[in-house]
Amino acid sequence: MRLIFTLFLGVAAQWVTAQDITGIWRGHFRQNNRSLQLLNLEDRYRFEVQLAQEGKNFKAVTYSYKTTEFYGKADAKGSIHTGTKKVYLEELKIVDVRMQLGNDACIMTCFLQYTKNGNEEFMEGTYVSMNTRDSSDCGRGTIFLRKVPTSDFYKEPFLTEREKKSKGEENIRINEAPPVAKTSPQKPPVSSPKPVQPPAKPKPPVVKDPSPAPSKLPEPDIESRKPLTPVVVPPALKERQNEVVKTFTVNTRQISINLYDNGTIDKDTVSVYLNNRLVVSKKMLSLSPITVNIDLEEENDYVELVMVADNLGEIPPNTSLMIVKAGNKQYEVRITSTEQKNAMVVFKFQRE
Repeated sequence: MRLIFTLFLGVAAQWVTAQDITGIWRGHFRQNNRSLQLLNLEDRYRFEVQLAQEGKNFKAVTYSYKTTEFYGKADAKGSIHTGTKKVYLEELKIVDVRMQLGNDACIMTCFLQYTKNGNEEFMEGTYVSMNTRDSSDCGRGTIFLRKVPTSDFYKEPFLTEREKKSKGEENIRINEAPPVAKTSPQKPPVSSPKPVQPPAKPKPPVVKDPSPAPSKLPEPDIESRKPLTPVVVPPALKERQNEVVKTFTVNTRQISINLYDNGTIDKDTVSVYLNNRLVVSKKMLSLSPITVNIDLEEENDYVELVMVADNLGEIPPNTSLMIVKAGNKQYEVRITSTEQKNAMVVFKFQRE
């Protein structure tokens, strides 16, 4: 049993280590602009992210650039969900920008999925953007990033410090390992000709703690490691576009959601996924609410709720009214989903 517990801890430690996404990520983002696509015009921008993770949260800077047309650098922050490996990246403010006259600068909020294939690490997903001048919608699109060893610019000081700290912690663990190994082959005690204390008065550890060693694993430890089970993305989320229609920043971890048909009852049915897990299956929207309760975990500060249209009802598209209650605040969102596009609502916890 002790051997099984040791192996289990080893697997858990390896899994947790894999969640550290500190480093340099480079790739591109592309706007979902149908007009440009029809004209075969290039709308792809290069994108670099440097981030330093502490716990589940991280500090970051982003670089967006496209030949001589545009260059922008922004401060950012974010977090990674320890169970689903989803990454939330939010640009806070632009600190440097160069662009053509008449253009506006925008900041992005990114919803990414971390994956690893062999030695390669990737993050990809979608983004929404906001104009820094008047807070209007700047469009949305897709992002692809790959972890790389070097920057196209220079390594940020906060990233250098974080890497030094990680290397120091690793050296400490390596240096501490030999003393642990040396404790097992202890030499038998040799009687000393001049003992400092009488040998008849040793401190017997058995008397101090007579309780036997536990014969089985503590149940709470097993429960706390349930996120080790991988989350499989359902086909309804993988094969359709997941469009972020609203992001809520809340100051409570308990959220209640009621879903109604938005207008005429025309037999629309929906399924609802919370962080890729099915919580509502093929229920018809009506005047009676479909209720979903969310309890944000202490270790994870955001969740993604996705509405999937199982059919389009008698009057397409599939439309619904979402009423959100978070603490003493209430919000309304009108949702539209189709057989090609799901509607995603993001809830992000932030203390006041």
